[in-house]
Amino acid sequence: MGTQVDAVGDEASKVSRAMRGDERMPELARAWAARGLEEVVCGLRIFCVDLPASGGAAEDEAILVLHGFPSSSLDFHGVVGAFGPRRGILFDAPGFGMSEKPGGRSYSLHEVADVACALLASRGIQRIHAVAHDMGTSVLAELLARQSEGALAFSIESVLFFNGSIYVEMAELTLSQKLLRSPLAHLFARISSFPVFRAQMGRICGKSLAAPELEAMWQSLRRDDGHLRLPETIGYVAERYANAQRWTGVLPKTDLPASVVWGPLDTVAVMAIGERLARTLPRCELIRLDGLGHYPMIEDPRRVSDVLARWLDEVAPV
Repeated sequence: MGTQVDAVGDEASKVSRAMRGDERMPELARAWAARGLEEVVCGLRIFCVDLPASGGAAEDEAILVLHGFPSSSLDFHGVVGAFGPRRGILFDAPGFGMSEKPGGRSYSLHEVADVACALLASRGIQRIHAVAHDMGTSVLAELLARQSEGALAFSIESVLFFNGSIYVEMAELTLSQKLLRSPLAHLFARISSFPVFRAQMGRICGKSLAAPELEAMWQSLRRDDGHLRLPETIGYVAERYANAQRWTGVLPKTDLPASVVWGPLDTVAVMAIGERLARTLPRCELIRLDGLGHYPMIEDPRRVSDVLARWLDEVAPV
């Protein structure tokens, strides 16, 4: 699968200024937008936050963050301080957040992996420490499969998995997810609302999310009719079944420092998935975040920041 980054020069800055000036977006989302730029990657406008290295940290080594469904890189805004002086690369997958959301296309996790590779290549990144959540755990598995095939231009040095149904057969899908995979998908997407979204988050999280977080997540999802793309973007569930051998088969061969960090109150990516993942990865530490659910980094950013900081001190000392 090829990768492509199209130089956009001043146009990227113009797009970024336009996003910062979008008064329809909540302040939290506009503040996150101000930290990044849009770039044309693999033929689509992709929003990316590139946190620069400082204090002598290597410019060609970075923390790559892969977000989940149906949200965006915004999920991690409260924990990126834990990266310290290290470089961080966060982006919104096609169809999500502030990236382009065209209709009439298939949104594949293989394409998300292509975008990640292209963004890293354009920046000369040689080594990464990958952090993945939810849908992003399968994107990371695809990158690990490519590394095992010698098909990456960079090396994955360590991995950290947050809650995600990488063993899809063990997942407990929500009613909304089931509806989005049914013949009623497009009708349900059209009538989706903030109260439904808020209730959904309440069922999968261990701690209630603050109102500004929920509003920012919802408005980012709806941006550019993103809610109408949900029947397509949830196609990642079917991809997990189709690629199960590739994406879970590579895990026992992944001889890298690994951490599995799980909110056990998650009702979708249940704790048994995290436990199985930790048993499968050869060099893995399992960290249970008791009292938390599907979105640990939003439910308790201070606690997750401590976990990330300790992990990075071990795998990427500076």
